[in-house]
Amino acid sequence: MIDKIALGTLTPAERARVIYSTAQSELASRLWKAALGDSEGGDRVNGADLANNPSSLDSLLATMTPKEGGSGGDSALAALTKCICDGEEPAAPALPVSGTSAAGIAAPIPPTDAVPEQATATIDGLGPNTRYRDSLCAAARQTGIPATALASIIDAEAAKRRDGSWNPSSRNPRSSAAGLGQFLSRTWEGLAERPGTWLHAVASTNGWLNDRGKVRGDARGSLLALRYDPNASIRGIADFARQNLDRLESKGVKTNDNVRTIARAAYLSHHLGFGDAMKFLKGGIQPERARALLHAQVGGVDAERRIASAGDPSRAHQQWLLSYIDRRIQPERFAI
Repeated sequence: MIDKIALGTLTPAERARVIYSTAQSELASRLWKAALGDSEGGDRVNGADLANNPSSLDSLLATMTPKEGGSGGDSALAALTKCICDGEEPAAPALPVSGTSAAGIAAPIPPTDAVPEQATATIDGLGPNTRYRDSLCAAARQTGIPATALASIIDAEAAKRRDGSWNPSSRNPRSSAAGLGQFLSRTWEGLAERPGTWLHAVASTNGWLNDRGKVRGDARGSLLALRYDPNASIRGIADFARQNLDRLESKGVKTNDNVRTIARAAYLSHHLGFGDAMKFLKGGIQPERARALLHAQVGGVDAERRIASAGDPSRAHQQWLLSYIDRRIQPERFAI
């Protein structure tokens, strides 16, 4: 709902932009719920047969993108809020550098969850996660992915402590996923091997890559341990998002200009990997693969219950993931 008092402080042109942005956001929300077939949220799909409509999410992402000449940004009150990166530019954390053992093997870089002294005050958008502002803003500047979008991805992936803060030591017991970004081991190694990423710079600086640009076997443990370093994980999330969004755009999936669309498209690819994300968009992941993914996310008992209710694994997985994205990927929550 638009804050009428706040609107009163704006010029007529600014008020018009806010009203337009609000209407656009509400329309996007209704379209998303229509694709879910669920006007009340939750995990049900009550009408839209996504498996029989291969372009449903693709079309939804395109529809949620503002038309040329429309207002930019996704927050319903974009003109009334500020990005968490507004104000004084934070310093980007330095690249971590490992030591070397007597045998010439890179020693692990101890992960850190230290709170920078200048970031102890709470920023409304991040709340107890204000400590990560500098890393989020550095990653946003480097990749062009809005910091609020990155925060929403972390919020959906990482486990949380009692105070709502993200737990850098998050680990999925059903897979190799670890850290704030819940990166699988091989995905993390792939980022280190990809020139231009923050993690590739770290790996190169520490001598963790061989002459073919692949992760050395004796350095793998040190590299994987970095998933538990909050700054490293955040920078990896941003680079992975940039890579996946560029690839989606190259396939004709429109993801630009709207923060919510950027966040949801990036999360879909982050969560599934690009290959499975494209299969998902084109009509659904194959049943056995969908069953395995659902088991990894919700556990065997719950997965089989959902599959029985939906009628097949592909639909059950679609229902769960679309509902999860709808409930959890809301970057506007992290604006201030």
